[in-house]
Amino acid sequence: MLIKRTDGRASRQRLASAYQGLSSGGLDRRAFLKNAGLAGAGVAALAGIAPRMADAQAIRVGAAAGVIDHGAPVQRIKNVCTHCSVGCTVTAEVQNGVWVGQEPTWESPINRGTHCAKGASVRELVHGDRRLKYPMKLVNGQWQRLSWDVAMREVAEKMIEIRRRSGPDSVFLLGSAKFSNEGAYLYRKFAAFWGTNSVDHQARICHSTTVAGVANTWGYGAQTNSYNDIRNSKTMIVMGGNPAEAHPIAMQHVLAGKEINRANFIVIDPRYSRTAAHSTEYIRIRPGTDIPVVWGMLWHILENGWEDKEFIRQRVYGMEEVRAEVAKWHPAEVERVTGVPGEQLKRVAQMFATQKPATLIWCMGATQKTVGTANVRAYCILLLATGNVGAPGTGANIFRGHCNVQGASDFGLDVATLPAYYGIDEAAWRHWSRVWDVSFESMRARFDTPAMMNTPGIPTTRYFDGILLPRDQVQQRDNIKGMVVFGHGGNTVTRMPEAVKGLDALDLLVIADPHPTTLAVMGNRRENTYLLPICTQFETNGSRTCSNRSVQWGSKIVDPIFESRSDYRVMFDLSKELDGAAERAGMTIRFAQDIFKPYEIVNGEPTAESILKEINRGAWGTGYTGISPERLKAHMANQDKFDLVTLRAKDDAPESIRGDYYGLPWPCWGTPEMRHPGSHILYNTNLHVKEGGGAFRARFGVERNGQTLLAEGSYSRGSEIQDGYPEFTVAVLKRLGWYDELTAEEKAVIARVGEGNEDRVSWMTDLSGGIIRVAMEHGCSPCGNGKARANAWNLPDPVPVHREPIYTPRTDLLAQYPTLPDRRAFRLPHLGQSVQARSNTVARDFPIVLTSGRLVEYEGGGEETRSNKWLAEIQQDMFVEIHPEDAAARSIRDGQFVWVMGPENNARARVKALVTERVGKGVAFMPFHFGGWFQGEDLRSKYPQGADPIVLGESANTVTTYGYDPVTYMQETKVTLCQIRAA
Repeated sequence: MLIKRTDGRASRQRLASAYQGLSSGGLDRRAFLKNAGLAGAGVAALAGIAPRMADAQAIRVGAAAGVIDHGAPVQRIKNVCTHCSVGCTVTAEVQNGVWVGQEPTWESPINRGTHCAKGASVRELVHGDRRLKYPMKLVNGQWQRLSWDVAMREVAEKMIEIRRRSGPDSVFLLGSAKFSNEGAYLYRKFAAFWGTNSVDHQARICHSTTVAGVANTWGYGAQTNSYNDIRNSKTMIVMGGNPAEAHPIAMQHVLAGKEINRANFIVIDPRYSRTAAHSTEYIRIRPGTDIPVVWGMLWHILENGWEDKEFIRQRVYGMEEVRAEVAKWHPAEVERVTGVPGEQLKRVAQMFATQKPATLIWCMGATQKTVGTANVRAYCILLLATGNVGAPGTGANIFRGHCNVQGASDFGLDVATLPAYYGIDEAAWRHWSRVWDVSFESMRARFDTPAMMNTPGIPTTRYFDGILLPRDQVQQRDNIKGMVVFGHGGNTVTRMPEAVKGLDALDLLVIADPHPTTLAVMGNRRENTYLLPICTQFETNGSRTCSNRSVQWGSKIVDPIFESRSDYRVMFDLSKELDGAAERAGMTIRFAQDIFKPYEIVNGEPTAESILKEINRGAWGTGYTGISPERLKAHMANQDKFDLVTLRAKDDAPESIRGDYYGLPWPCWGTPEMRHPGSHILYNTNLHVKEGGGAFRARFGVERNGQTLLAEGSYSRGSEIQDGYPEFTVAVLKRLGWYDELTAEEKAVIARVGEGNEDRVSWMTDLSGGIIRVAMEHGCSPCGNGKARANAWNLPDPVPVHREPIYTPRTDLLAQYPTLPDRRAFRLPHLGQSVQARSNTVARDFPIVLTSGRLVEYEGGGEETRSNKWLAEIQQDMFVEIHPEDAAARSIRDGQFVWVMGPENNARARVKALVTERVGKGVAFMPFHFGGWFQGEDLRSKYPQGADPIVLGESANTVTTYGYDPVTYMQETKVTLCQIRAA
């Protein structure tokens, strides 16, 4: 527990008004665990440590114990935890349609029978009384109940009116990392048919810079290895992450690698976290100096000849330019900028380069910065320089946030791409038009102008700027007028005082979620706001993708509770109502028929299986084409047959899964019938491509400035081309003499796709899968065999350079390390140096660097987890960590209320002080899970009655500030300035 509580009496008084009967009598630890059904072995479940098999009965019922009739049959149904991206299996016990208990899933190779506190209590999401129960709308500032039919009709009428008046881009569509893969895909498809690219989700604010940085280095924007594979590592660096709290079950694999291999475990972070407490070496850095630290390590590596010269020669482009930049970062300069002693950095650099295999693990501490993409690129370059990519125990192990943030990214909930990272150029739109069986011309006609079809939309980090900025500063016909939000909180963006103004200015706000979210209470809206109760993923079917690219099928545990409906049904019903509203408005556009015609409709909604099968027909670029619902269900039914470390199905596994990697981690090439096993480790040349091997993707061309961009003398096992090669097209097949290995049926499909120019049809656009099949038969990866790019010439900084945060206390460094100049992107102005110049005047009055992060008890914006009585009891107060010297200088005592004040908008947040040396002097830390208070005002009365979270608190983002990554518009939440005063 991070905040001290005085006694049970004080605790009871604090919670009584929020949740009557939650803690009748002051609960001590033993009484709480007993009441929670977590005594004995359950304590281990909360801690994420596997209890003994003999103790299984003690935690079977999970955190919110139900009443099981032991004389009646029990149905056991598997789903996946709806919190973080690790992908823990949840096995529910169901009787008579009621979820009565929760089994530890011993057979899961990911969580092996364990859960963190959140996973142990997920049953409360379905049984909790803090859920939205029926559709509601604001009428003169009061929430009123209405029917689904009326809600859908009114929302559709208002959306069509905004479209008629201001164009399709004036409705901003915010999706969710809580969607299933099928839900995410369907929402992106809906946005396409609505006629906008302004569709986004949580990845924008967590790992959009990871996707951009990693994809621009070696081809795919995803984790290269897996949580389980970390058990093979001999050196592990965690930089910008705290998995002990954010990903406790993944932390088990990290600690297993540490103990089994006696591995080096280095944590680099401004804060001494719970993860750092497990480290063999902890390095405290000044927030915002990731690149100088990485370049400082690489300086020692290059200076001492510890780099992997052969790996660089064969598989890396542009390392000489990196050498030139790294040469500037000698130990004295690194220490001046970062505060890290040179000898300590040398010691860690030597470990990483010589005690291999080594892996680099990161999370949002790396990504949520104005240099987020550059940070990620620097991390990747360190891995390339040391040859720590493409083998067991190596790689970029990127711990992502929400349960399906990987899958939602994969399926195009992004302002700049269609599903499977095809982009939004004409070729991409033509491909998906073919998959959707509509003409390209009809899709183009849905957009305001043809140019808008290929123009990236407005990201979620700037939606309120799209509402509030003068119209001539927003590159579309009109400002944003309406906002439809599925599964996304409102306390997740920086500059919240401005976000509140934006929400107040909307003509329409629709919130579709199991909980009201902070969007329902921020600001002073009184009309035209709708709450639509969506069921959780435990109440529907569908697949989700873990951070490691493994896909798991979740089966419906119970029917949607109260009047909640699935994402699939709400999108279907809304599309039909939009048709009626458009007809009444005299508009010819229609939605439902073209969007939903390929799907099987059961009980009024499309089935997840039929949506995934459409994905199988189109997502060749990421290899989701081989991941069928049948294969996924077979994996879930036979989890015990997969190896804990390699994730490969054993020899005694059923034929249907034998040789597969668990969850068919993408790319899973070809069609399901080809039975590709998935790719556990990306870019692994030690395996045949048919066995999950591969090479760096040749997506950047074949030559630049006279230098080859294709691998030299490196190729995956069994490849008939024993050198680098480009991505496969029909023209490449013909040149190699392999074209006639295509079947007549495959050639016919290619001819239709090619429309008279079949030579240009590639492995990504060939709807037959023939090009992929033939390439694999010859041991070749369909995406080519290229070099990774140390120099990414298309980015603002082709080689990463240090740039001071927008708000920095080190004004002495601004002239040498400025941020980028002001510019435009994503339809909006993007301010850089003009805002950074304010540091010269505000740093004196706001001298403390503010950073943010996670708690083990809560997740994301916290609406779900703070509404869970078992988690709410553990952590009841929002707080700020402040160093003892900073506290003493301000006469602040541990546990007292303080004001945290930001340098913009006169923003302030009233929270409790936690005086601790976890943070260094001049640095403060706040968790980002809280909402429901705003600048000292309690907003509980604004929630619909009974749907307010148990625990409320100020949002850290009330005081966070301007600052965006130039590549993705990621917000800077990990480095800003603040002042802290006693309240």
